[in-house]
Amino acid sequence: MLIIGAGITGALVAERLTRQGRQVVIIDRELPSLGSTVASTAMLLWEIDRPLFELAQLYGFEKAVRCYRASHHAAQDLLSLVAQHGIACQMRPRLSLYLAVDDSPKLVQDEYALRNRADLPSRYLDHAALLKRFGIARAGALLSGDAADADPVLLTHGLLNIALRRGARLLKADAVAFDSAGQSVTVGLESGLSIEARRVVLATGYVIPDIVKPTARPASSWAIATRRQPGNLWPEQVLIWEASRNYHYARTTADGRIILGGEDDPALIKPEACNHATPAKVAALKNYLTTLWPQASDRVDFTWSGAFDTTHDGLPLIGAVPCCKNIFAAFGYGGNGITFSFLAAELLAALLAGGSSPLLDDLAIDRDIPG
Repeated sequence: MLIIGAGITGALVAERLTRQGRQVVIIDRELPSLGSTVASTAMLLWEIDRPLFELAQLYGFEKAVRCYRASHHAAQDLLSLVAQHGIACQMRPRLSLYLAVDDSPKLVQDEYALRNRADLPSRYLDHAALLKRFGIARAGALLSGDAADADPVLLTHGLLNIALRRGARLLKADAVAFDSAGQSVTVGLESGLSIEARRVVLATGYVIPDIVKPTARPASSWAIATRRQPGNLWPEQVLIWEASRNYHYARTTADGRIILGGEDDPALIKPEACNHATPAKVAALKNYLTTLWPQASDRVDFTWSGAFDTTHDGLPLIGAVPCCKNIFAAFGYGGNGITFSFLAAELLAALLAGGSSPLLDDLAIDRDIPG
């Protein structure tokens, strides 16, 4: 097995396939975790960017619930995996808080009604209950269990170390060409050399090889990390995000910082454009923090931006690459990309062992996504 990409997705796939007893080689043109992984705010949510009620409108209740339940199980199993191996990545079980964005609680109420029907672990908080428990003044919110946060770089290295101890090899190389016409796949490298593998998994994040037809939309997101202020954090240090397509998101860290992200912009992709826009984006994030949690200091120690992709339906792209025999993809796009990456590792491991799942159709790269 050849895995292309040594970020969080490649690390999860490598751990799962070596657990299955497979011989694995991992390559990356960068050092491990230095792509989109290092820019992740690592809010490990099972809730999908597309609300359940919107996903049900697109695909029907059964398929929408199947995707949500799969994401929920993936988040739980990821926590169990980290605990089982004692991976030191500051993993902390958290609650998540999904906030209404305007004066009406209707959207979160509608979402709660469908989640309740699907037996998902969420409950509705009205304005008074939300203010009393968390000190946040919004029209309403959904409080959900089984979320977490972590250090994504430490998590990646911990998973890679497990795979390497099982015999996997990690090489620095840049894959530039793919030939899957034969019984095996030949991957051409920028160095002029090539690697032959029975099967290949693409875990390249937002750098999509030419053999994959683009179906995702690129954008950039910004984040800030405040100074350490353990006395100014909100109750229970819940993960916070909003009932909006272009939402803000916030969490705390183990050393008492607040990480706040958002201000997504599909018009800014190139690094130089992102750098130019960063001062204004940081100012907007600081203003939002003041509104969300006035007790916090907005003194910022770190700022960064990162490119990401989203699909129209908010679901990842997982499974066989069309017209490319023995090449598979694990693209965990979206706000809960790490959870989706864990799900990709599980689904691909089952597929390569001869299993099947309706999720492989639900999340197929060439699925028909309503426009």
